[in-house]
Amino acid sequence: MLHITKRFPGIVANDDITLQLKKGEIHALLGENGAGKSTLMSVLFGLYRPEEGTIKKDGRAVEIRDPNDANALGIGMVHQHFKLVECFTVLDNIIMGVEPCRYGFLQKKEAREKVVALSEKYGLHVDPDAMVEDITVGMQQRTEILKMLYRENEILIFDEPTAVLTPQEIEELIQIMRNLAAEGKSILFISHKLNEIMEVADRCTVLRKGRYIGTVNIAESSREELSRMMVGRDVDFVVHKGPAKPGKVILEVEGMTVASKSHNNNAVKHVSFSVREGEIVCIAGIDGNGQTELVYGLTGLEPLKEGKITLEGRDITRASIRERSTQGISHIPEDRHKYGLVLDYTLEDNMVLQRYFEPQFVSKAGFLKRKAIRDYAAALIGQYDVRSGQGPVTPARSMSGGNQQKAIVAREIDKDPELLIAVQPTRGLDVGAIEYIHRQIVAQRDAGKGVLLVSLELDEVMALSDRILVIYEGELVGQLDPKTTTVEELGLYMAGAKREEV
Repeated sequence: MLHITKRFPGIVANDDITLQLKKGEIHALLGENGAGKSTLMSVLFGLYRPEEGTIKKDGRAVEIRDPNDANALGIGMVHQHFKLVECFTVLDNIIMGVEPCRYGFLQKKEAREKVVALSEKYGLHVDPDAMVEDITVGMQQRTEILKMLYRENEILIFDEPTAVLTPQEIEELIQIMRNLAAEGKSILFISHKLNEIMEVADRCTVLRKGRYIGTVNIAESSREELSRMMVGRDVDFVVHKGPAKPGKVILEVEGMTVASKSHNNNAVKHVSFSVREGEIVCIAGIDGNGQTELVYGLTGLEPLKEGKITLEGRDITRASIRERSTQGISHIPEDRHKYGLVLDYTLEDNMVLQRYFEPQFVSKAGFLKRKAIRDYAAALIGQYDVRSGQGPVTPARSMSGGNQQKAIVAREIDKDPELLIAVQPTRGLDVGAIEYIHRQIVAQRDAGKGVLLVSLELDEVMALSDRILVIYEGELVGQLDPKTTTVEELGLYMAGAKREEV
């Protein structure tokens, strides 16, 4: 990709960027949120047309007008937010657009044989007949990878592939990427996670604010050097926090049971725990063990089958979502697109989603005070460094995933809650933004708030929490002290190999 420039209203997303990929290499693309990484890959995959620059494949200039052109050139992409049809099966998603037909009839049998052969060859275990809406996120990602392999793509783009995976699935994915590269396929790998880049990539290209900073050989580089190139300053990888000073109980959960989405069993089974002011309690576990339903039960997104929830002495078991929100619960949701933002609203409207009915934002006649909303949003955007092309009036959909996340964190913390429920708060964020959000969470704790953190990142669990509760198959199986436990011991509890009565 030579001298690529791509502009959007109010922002130059890619400013004269050159990127070269060798056959059989894993090439990492690193940069802060909004640095232009996904935009550059979307240009390569034909989702955007660049204003300037040329793309060459095997030394020959090519024109990529849309993803079909990209596929014809052997270029495939796994997007950060998967592009799957949820009510179709895994097999239907893989063959969509390149269905094998004979005499106008679909030949699913040979397609299925090819998919099964590919999944065995690359260790991508999927159930071809499962509905996409019923499978785990890790399985959805394998479906996306099989889509590329089925089309025999030779340039594979992975956009933030590990942002939604468990540690075990990340290990599997890294092994799959190595196997693909060993076969001569070329991989472009967008990531914020420096450890993964150091482990799997051969070379790394760094972008900052839409500009090319440099390309380095990983063998001759370090985490510190990469983070300096990416953020433009030294990044502190250690979370600084003093000892917790827990006070009175803010949240008390007794015997909580929540049905699973498929309703053939319970996702959360008789769970009891408490969160006190001035402490960060972390719920750790492998994805799919009931964390999501537990948080839905606490925030009112799912009703409880049994149990009682008390917030600062008030019974909120039957309270509505708005009542919980106005009585002191803030929620950073795990799925920012489904539950965090209204994507077609502007940034300013998203910032007041839970507060637009307060006197500061609405007149006595019931009209929104537009100037007050805009001023409030602009202040939060500045305070939390939310990068957006048109400031408060930017459509939320057009922002990078990391900046969408920062906007949600800004909105939820600024509500000044008694209890902050943070689910995967740093998912998809770069090291500079992670450092900032970790500081915000610790500041909430030090201000005497209760924090309930749900995270799949073991490093984050160990660094942030004052108490760790491990969830396995919907039950709490261990209570650990991060100062005295190890990652290995935590892993045993998470996998169900060890348990104690909590």
